[in-house]
Amino acid sequence: MIKRDYYEILSVSRDCQEEEIKRAYRKQALKHHPDRNQGDKEAEEKFKEAAEAYEVLKDGEKRKIYDRYGHEGLAGSGFKGFSGFDDIFSNFSDIFEGVFGFGGGAGRSRARQGNSLRYDVELTLEKAFEGVEEEITFQRLDPCGTCEGSGAKPGTVPQTCSTCQGRGQVIRSQGFFQISQPCPSCHGQGEIITDPCPDCRGGGKTRIEKTISVKIPPGVENGSQMRIRGEGEAGEQGGPSGDLFVVIHVKEHNFYRRDGENLACRIPVSFVQAALGAKLPIPVLGDEKEYEFEIPRGTQPGQVIRVHGMGMPGLRGMRRRGDLYVEIIVKIPEKLSQRQTEILREFADTENLPTASRKKGKGFWKK
Repeated sequence: MIKRDYYEILSVSRDCQEEEIKRAYRKQALKHHPDRNQGDKEAEEKFKEAAEAYEVLKDGEKRKIYDRYGHEGLAGSGFKGFSGFDDIFSNFSDIFEGVFGFGGGAGRSRARQGNSLRYDVELTLEKAFEGVEEEITFQRLDPCGTCEGSGAKPGTVPQTCSTCQGRGQVIRSQGFFQISQPCPSCHGQGEIITDPCPDCRGGGKTRIEKTISVKIPPGVENGSQMRIRGEGEAGEQGGPSGDLFVVIHVKEHNFYRRDGENLACRIPVSFVQAALGAKLPIPVLGDEKEYEFEIPRGTQPGQVIRVHGMGMPGLRGMRRRGDLYVEIIVKIPEKLSQRQTEILREFADTENLPTASRKKGKGFWKK
């Protein structure tokens, strides 16, 4: 059986963001969920199909593999597709919770991971070549030091919510369904803070400034993301902290252009150097600073010469560097001295090449 495209299943574009994927999956899941389509096998299959698509597209690594290699690539990486309802409900309880009563319906809101943060770092190509350790400073929400994250004034404790009896959820009947929703009185916390902490005003978190050191490896590419686990914002209900994503931006270089692990540049030479060959110093990245580049005799305009091992370092554990591609730009002089003109005419005579007359001839309209 031929599998449908995951993006087509969820009706999203291939460049959509994670939040858009989540909304699209929620819509499909609600429409085809077995509880709403009792005995409908087609709806059940569509529900499984949507769940499988979401499981892949919400995962950055799986999505990369699928985008590049399709279903065959996922199969080769060990992904087996739809893995059963139990697994769906455990992985996607954030989507179903409050609609069908899955997940935290029997108790207070579950522990949730804190929000992830993003920090952008700009590097020169030289720093991207060598690798660098950068100190970055950012702000994040941490557990309040005064109340230790409880939100209550020191010496007091939160009171059990009387509406939900501390469960954090209330049951609402809707037709044949019983739907579990977050308690409106305590907002799913199961507790109400009657005497809030003066520093965090009952939120349990305060904004702090944090400085950390980030090691950026040699060969890092523009747009690369580094994930630093646990350096995001504090979690909810004892959940883990979010992550910090450091996004690398490599500035354009005034001499080199980059293509993955390869570098490219253009070198202007005179037509004499192109014909006779030459050795020219060019700037290079790394400790050497300068490299003597050899132009072979008879080099043609626009010719590209490849220099092995003079590109960027391999980022994925490869020892060898990429290559350098040098495009030769042959410059033709606009003005020549009398001696230069005579030399070139002698050369033209040896090649029996027609050239402009030594004396100014009559114009076309004067003939």
